[in-house]
Amino acid sequence: MSSALLPSWDASFELSPNLDGSTGRNRATSSIKQIGAQTDVQAVQAWLNRYTHSPRTYASYSKEVERLLLWAIMERRTPLSSLQHEDLQAYQHFLANPQPAQRWVTQAGKRPARNSPAWRPFVGPLSSSSQRQAMLIVNALFAWLVQAGYLVSNPLALAPKRLRVTGPTERYLSPDLWHHLQRYVLSMSTQTPSQLRAQSRARWLLSVLYGCGLRVSELIQAQMSDVYSRINSQGQTQWWLRVTGKGNKLRQVPVSTELLSELQHYRLTHQLPPLPLPMENRPLLMPVGGGIKPITRAAVHTSIKQLAKAAAHALRQQDPNQEAQAHQLEQMSAHWLRHTAGSHMANQGVDIRIIRDTLGHASISTSNIYLHTEAEQRHQALEQYHRLDWN
Repeated sequence: MSSALLPSWDASFELSPNLDGSTGRNRATSSIKQIGAQTDVQAVQAWLNRYTHSPRTYASYSKEVERLLLWAIMERRTPLSSLQHEDLQAYQHFLANPQPAQRWVTQAGKRPARNSPAWRPFVGPLSSSSQRQAMLIVNALFAWLVQAGYLVSNPLALAPKRLRVTGPTERYLSPDLWHHLQRYVLSMSTQTPSQLRAQSRARWLLSVLYGCGLRVSELIQAQMSDVYSRINSQGQTQWWLRVTGKGNKLRQVPVSTELLSELQHYRLTHQLPPLPLPMENRPLLMPVGGGIKPITRAAVHTSIKQLAKAAAHALRQQDPNQEAQAHQLEQMSAHWLRHTAGSHMANQGVDIRIIRDTLGHASISTSNIYLHTEAEQRHQALEQYHRLDWN
């Protein structure tokens, strides 16, 4: 995170002691600290440094904590380490409508550079799901700063369950938990052919549900032949998935280069040609052991629950302090991955119309106006922003 937290600040700008957190009300006074940070910015940077291995997670988390720091300084005139429960309640209301707009919201139709005087932290109000995601990230930050001995307590610990990372109503995974789930799958044994097939099946199951944002009913109806290619207006090959959604409505879901690679890996481990054949009636997700028998909804749910339980167990063994996150992971269902896909796309700045058309939603919100998104634009947006990042 840059030291230039505000558009008008330059790299040499320093906060005064009453705003930099060095004397924050919530600062731990014990000499037993696990980080050397003396100011809030330093402490936040120490937390962010844990995610440098994943540039997209780092960027997402950095964006949210920077917004909080800016708001605390400019609106509350208080350092992050002095924020209290009431402050965080006010901050969530602020996310729903950042005001004054001229200070916080970028002018419509403009995308100024980060160092431009016209840059603003928001492009508009956050949706309910984006607000929850932002508060989950903030909660994770505060929880870690307490664990690191920088803060005495987490001001979000008193928040309603719907805001807590431990709450069962959070029906999607944070980027952190999504990446942990991926790491667990990558750690599965592949010593024997059957183990390799099991690992590739788990990897493909997560990839197709997250990469395409599918409903379970859509996945179990899909066949390999529903994956097809066509040439776009620039003469490039794009891959798509035909899906039968709610109300028997057909839609075309972009298949990114990453997702196509995952499908090829999955097929090769089952001794199949890397690309589906035009008339291939094999299920897009094959039963355990392969074959052409359609998979059931119950089998998908069982597979997801087994993965979630095993990944949660691995997380507890890795870090006993991650109990809240492990508990949330255990609650995961297949439908969580659809919500996770939509949430992560929104946080990466994908146009809400593209998310709507890809996930097969009837409308953006309560509006009945149907705004068509061009197919090629949807494909390019998911190719660019909605990444699997298995490696």
